[in-house]
Amino acid sequence: MSDQNHILVVDDDHEIRELLTDYLRDAGFHVSEAANGREMWRVVNKEPVNLIVLDLMLPGEDGLSLCREVRAQGDLPIIMLTAKGTLVDRIIGLEVGADDYLPKPFDPRELLARIKVILRRTRNDRNKAAVADEFSYISFEGWRLDTHARQMFSPEGVVVSLGSSDYMVLRALLEHPNRPLSRDFLVEHVYGKESHAMDRSIDVCISRLRHHIEADTRNPTIIRTVRNAGYMLASQVKHEK
Repeated sequence: MSDQNHILVVDDDHEIRELLTDYLRDAGFHVSEAANGREMWRVVNKEPVNLIVLDLMLPGEDGLSLCREVRAQGDLPIIMLTAKGTLVDRIIGLEVGADDYLPKPFDPRELLARIKVILRRTRNDRNKAAVADEFSYISFEGWRLDTHARQMFSPEGVVVSLGSSDYMVLRALLEHPNRPLSRDFLVEHVYGKESHAMDRSIDVCISRLRHHIEADTRNPTIIRTVRNAGYMLASQVKHEK
């Protein structure tokens, strides 16, 4: 990775911030640090950031709330750090839009590896979109996906911003309508072959998409679960320039 990638470390523990900042700078990144949400937004609003390493437990506004706010504004990648390492906590972090989750204590080398995977995937996604997106919009069931802005428009015209993982899952479903896609296929499509992500992360992406799209998330009719096969977009799809 080059120093063109800007990593923002948000943690109220000074020693952890200093450790990660020094380690990531040695690895060739441009690194900024923040102790709370206010300082985080100051950095984000000042210069472009490529990825945020965000602690869950922060004074004032916590990491979950900050993650929701960042995700509502776009697809800036987020790796969440927390002293809580239970499955429930990991799922909550993913559900609010984090791209990855790392429980404390952790080896900085593992964090670096995860950062590289996410940045590589993000770069590849954007390169593919710039080269391969022949169509600007994809429509289904009254919804319209803007493939350049990575936003959806509801049948009523409400704008819904999508995180990187959610967008990639939706694109995969739209590219293969009325065809079941396995979790393994979706994991590789979204995270790549180097993925360490749980299958559960795909389920969380599907859950978030259903929350936006389905009239009744308990009885989904558009993004269906196909037993022993995965997920399927049950809809006609129209591509528009």
